[in-house]
Amino acid sequence: MKKQIAITALTLATAFGTAHAETINVGMSGGYFPFTFVKLDELQGFEVDVINAIAEETGDEVNFVTMSFSGLIGALESGRIDTIANQITITPEREQKFAFSQPYVYDGAQVVVKRGNEDTIKNTSDLSGKSVAVNLGSNFEELLNTLPNASEIEIRTYESNIAQDTALGRVDAFVMDRVSSAQLISESPLPLALAGSPFSEIRNALPFRTDENGIALRDKFDAALTTLKEDGTLSEISNKWFGTDITVAE
Repeated sequence: MKKQIAITALTLATAFGTAHAETINVGMSGGYFPFTFVKLDELQGFEVDVINAIAEETGDEVNFVTMSFSGLIGALESGRIDTIANQITITPEREQKFAFSQPYVYDGAQVVVKRGNEDTIKNTSDLSGKSVAVNLGSNFEELLNTLPNASEIEIRTYESNIAQDTALGRVDAFVMDRVSSAQLISESPLPLALAGSPFSEIRNALPFRTDENGIALRDKFDAALTTLKEDGTLSEISNKWFGTDITVAE
């Protein structure tokens, strides 16, 4: 009799676990080294490792959905994906639309120029009269537009090739997060250099829809992120990709 009760309990526990496991559709561009990129037909990067660690903690399955960065927000709003893991910066405008997890990356906005032009842009006031490229759909266009001299900056939005066009002199500079900029410069043969210091703190997090299911999923991911921060997993993942811990505020 006791054996039968034990078997029944095990069966119920297994069924309960299966019933509550979900397949989470996570959107990313797959073209933002070293956060999310494809190498030898394998999707990899910091974001991929973070999401896989979260899923291991929650017991869910992950389905990575890659698309252009500019299409990610629309895909989340329409329900084609459940969240975005592509260095999505928390902004007041986005907080009105989405429920964000706690930040898991702390960074800063960085100006990048063609090597040799570092002294031409030492701070944001030096952007006046300059053409500055940003990735389409990123928050950097909004960030530049908040500067006191925004009306004097020629902001150009790009789907891709902002680094190449800067190196070729087609634009004077581009703005990206400092971590990605430093990685790009170290990995790319393009003659690029950081110009000045980061001019704005960036907090990146996972956005979710604000309906009941979205909030529940946000809370589940948020609890997993807390555990991964406390047990050192996020720090390990960061050091693997960057050699430093970008998951905590300085």
